[in-house]
Amino acid sequence: MKPIPVVFHLGPLQIHTYGVGLAITFYLAYRYFVHRLEKRALPSEWVSTMFVWVIGSAIVGARFLHVVTNWSLYAQAPLDLFAIWHGGLSSFGGLLFAVPVALAVAHRRCPELGVTRGLDIVAPVLMAAWAMGRLLGPQLMVGGGGHPTSAWYGMAYAGEVGRRVPVPVIQAAEDAAVFLLLLLIERRLEHWPDGRPRVGYPPGIVTATTMILWGVERTLDEHFLLGDGASLGSVLVQGAGILLVVGGVVLMVTTTRRWRSWLDTHAPTPPAAMPSTSAG
Repeated sequence: MKPIPVVFHLGPLQIHTYGVGLAITFYLAYRYFVHRLEKRALPSEWVSTMFVWVIGSAIVGARFLHVVTNWSLYAQAPLDLFAIWHGGLSSFGGLLFAVPVALAVAHRRCPELGVTRGLDIVAPVLMAAWAMGRLLGPQLMVGGGGHPTSAWYGMAYAGEVGRRVPVPVIQAAEDAAVFLLLLLIERRLEHWPDGRPRVGYPPGIVTATTMILWGVERTLDEHFLLGDGASLGSVLVQGAGILLVVGGVVLMVTTTRRWRSWLDTHAPTPPAAMPSTSAG
């Protein structure tokens, strides 16, 4: 089985397949986020500006963390620091830079959204984009596979010898499962058991669930499928995943407490029983 082509040509122009894939992913994520805002009657005209800043900061952050954790590879070739067309982007680095930038833009352009509510709205968008991005990004780039394997599910990747664990495919399936679970949780939160809409409830559960599940996923994937325990990059990814889980647990506990207080004053009163009548 030959590796998936990682480049193609339009005349003299060389196009990297994963770059096209990530561009598609960013656009669909943008449209989905706008849809989720409009569904909640929130303004969305500011999202295009935010996405420009998010894309730029995500690329800078992803490249920065990759270079820091692989400094020995770049110390002798400083010009390669900016050669992102050769690959070398860290997903955690992208989040580290992009999330604060997105929150700052959202706070300035849409202050009525609120931080935690905004995170609850965007969390399913991120997981959907991550699922698609795994397939259209690392799966289509040089060195996208995991550990070597002789198993039937192994795949060939450009720049790597032999069959590899198809980590991008596995992660796409994991992220898609988390995405679907978030939608189910969101649906339960937005409606009372009798089906009536639940308005004004404390946000945070969707975000906390995302942090916990994605943190566990990234930590285990890095440990068992991708990482070299001796490398700084692998250690940092696993450490970041653990911190994400811890942060998610803390947010879940605090949000659950807020829910209990909120339900004490907002739970709907059950309808009064109709008086029984008997024939006289």
